[in-house]
Amino acid sequence: MGGSEELSHLCPSGSRSVAFVGVNGTLRRPAFPDGPCSGALARLMRAVLLGLALLAAAPGCGGAGTSETASDPLSRGLQAHLAGRLDEATAAYFEALRQDPRNKFAYFDLGQIAHISKRPVEAESYYRLALEIDPNFAPALFNLAILRFEAGSAPEAIVLYQTLLATNPDYAAAHYNLGVALRSIGKVREGDDEIARAIRLDRTLAPPASAPNASAPGTP
Repeated sequence: MGGSEELSHLCPSGSRSVAFVGVNGTLRRPAFPDGPCSGALARLMRAVLLGLALLAAAPGCGGAGTSETASDPLSRGLQAHLAGRLDEATAAYFEALRQDPRNKFAYFDLGQIAHISKRPVEAESYYRLALEIDPNFAPALFNLAILRFEAGSAPEAIVLYQTLLATNPDYAAAHYNLGVALRSIGKVREGDDEIARAIRLDRTLAPPASAPNASAPGTP
């Protein structure tokens, strides 16, 4: 891995415009403080949120009434999660798993809580459980790749991003982070190509400081 300097490039400029998916599939924007990211984990979590940071899109969640939502532990967990009540959210996700032990969304959201709580080993275990249920589950692949890169395993992160992109070829954040990971192992040209493709897909992104030549053609 390229060390802390390269790690910081996982925080693309314009990251305050990122969004995550709510239970009804709508995009919602998290609140970020102004100024640069603080610390490696904060930088990584901005990259996480650039993809799908919170997901609980269980069938039937969209448009549910208040009584239905109250009876659905996954929806209750997401509401608590968004409000920052992580203990309450965790309890609700475990309740969802008691009802359905193969609920990949509950495992993923538990991984998110562990991830933002700086418990990477636990987060990784939950992401892997979600992927055992659905090997192509894009948000779990994305977040697990970030964890593996942070742990110093850029080659594994690269494989995870490539797996994700095989079924989600227009996932700009994955192309961006794949480019950073490729550059970190010396594959500069391939990395620049991936970053340039990410910028073509999402013009709010900008090349990292270490890759000024990775701008997409015609990018302002």
